Amino acid sequence: MPHMPAARLILEDGSVYEGQSFGSTATSIGEVVFNTSLTGYQEIATDPSYRFQIVIMTYPHIGNYGVEQLVDQSAGPQVAGFVVRDVIEEPSNARSEQTLGEYFDRTKIAAISGVDTRALTRKIRNEGAMRGMITTEERSLDELMAQIRQAPSMSGLDLVTHVSTPRSYSFEENPATSRRRVAMVDFGVKRDILRQLAQHGCDVTVYPARTPAEEILAQRFDGLMLSNGPGDPEPVTYAQENIRKLIGKLPIFGICLGHQLLGLALGGRTYKLKFGHRGGNHPVKDLRTGRVEITAQNHGFAVDPESLAEKDVEFTHINLNDQTLEGFRHRREPVLAVQYHPEAAPGPHDSFYLFTDFMKMIDEFGA
Repeated sequence: MPHMPAARLILEDGSVYEGQSFGSTATSIGEVVFNTSLTGYQEIATDPSYRFQIVIMTYPHIGNYGVEQLVDQSAGPQVAGFVVRDVIEEPSNARSEQTLGEYFDRTKIAAISGVDTRALTRKIRNEGAMRGMITTEERSLDELMAQIRQAPSMSGLDLVTHVSTPRSYSFEENPATSRRRVAMVDFGVKRDILRQLAQHGCDVTVYPARTPAEEILAQRFDGLMLSNGPGDPEPVTYAQENIRKLIGKLPIFGICLGHQLLGLALGGRTYKLKFGHRGGNHPVKDLRTGRVEITAQNHGFAVDPESLAEKDVEFTHINLNDQTLEGFRHRREPVLAVQYHPEAAPGPHDSFYLFTDFMKMIDEFGA
């Protein structure tokens, strides 16, 4: 085991958790949140929806199967920092290319081990997500606290511009025989969403978040996907305006932030959750069938169902833990959206059927 320097996780309320650094020793600040997944730490770390967030993993042993590049959900880690109880430095996996500590060190991500992550999670559940810092610096607590409190709050923060592609590109992984042409608006898309579309016979073109609706319509795509992404959906007004122009013109499927932006485009409201939903074990009920899915989730905001009650919207899914809205369809237009992640990565595969539903919507619209 290599020597690991002392590190601290400091929360904006003055709480201090001591441990050891196992990634970059640079100081990092972000919103501190927790994820209840038992596996999938690499997919979590590379999910663009975690931009500006320090992620606590509630499962105690992290790093036990190492890191392999194929699993990355983006070009590299997106988290501001990582917090674990025990980091495993000798992974047991023939495909492992490096340890998690080596991965975070190489990609300049601050990480801390030796923290009682379950006690820390209880604190976040009781008091809500808050800003925090991982640091190996020996500066005074007052100095570090002042730096934390100068950091922006997640509410009102547009992080999409930090993660969206700067230019359009074609996703050509796993080409299939039958082709549908789908445009993906990238608010921070995970690669496994693109892979699911490719596996369902789609040619996918990925567009920057600010792409005008007219540019997408000019290409005569068969369908449109609105991706996941980080931050508060309300300040992403440019996306809301474009979505309004696209509704009814082609089939649309929104996931996570895409779901929230669709809700806002239809005249609804969003609000910040106390501590968010993050993990691979969240029960969601399909209101049309009564079937309960175990879902993968990662969001800190939600759509207010009362704000859509008078709209032409059918609620399709609810969260069984807190009754928050997890999915809706438009009653007249080819629009469907879910708050959770049907592509999983990591997580259960109960919701893969939603990609098939999107393909049926495309085929029926073009018939």
